[in-house]
Amino acid sequence: MKKTNFDSYLEQQMQDPEFAARFERAGEAWDVALQIADLRRQAGLSQRDLAKLLKTSQQQISRLESPGYEGHSLSMLRRVAEALHARVRVVFEAVDERTGLHAAEESSSYGVQKPSKVSRKR
Repeated sequence: MKKTNFDSYLEQQMQDPEFAARFERAGEAWDVALQIADLRRQAGLSQRDLAKLLKTSQQQISRLESPGYEGHSLSMLRRVAEALHARVRVVFEAVDERTGLHAAEESSSYGVQKPSKVSRKR
């Protein structure tokens, strides 16, 4: 498949460690936002309905579902999960600095693939 201009640009930008770190954090926030919105929809709730259950504002639910929002607190995520009959699971992954691969015990439920082989520095 031919590389697009954006692919080339992103590849170049990812060489900058600060950009790469920001890009990864944005992906994590995106995952959280999508999961909350998906669970809410599966429960048949509007943002306003969920806000009423949590005794908060619809605007707060909108923020939680915004891919750019990084102010999620663990206590709020737990409240959301409880209201949506779900659970919060936080996973810390070791990063192999040579390959950039992440090693985790198991893949998460939202589709992150565990690498087949990851060597670890000792």
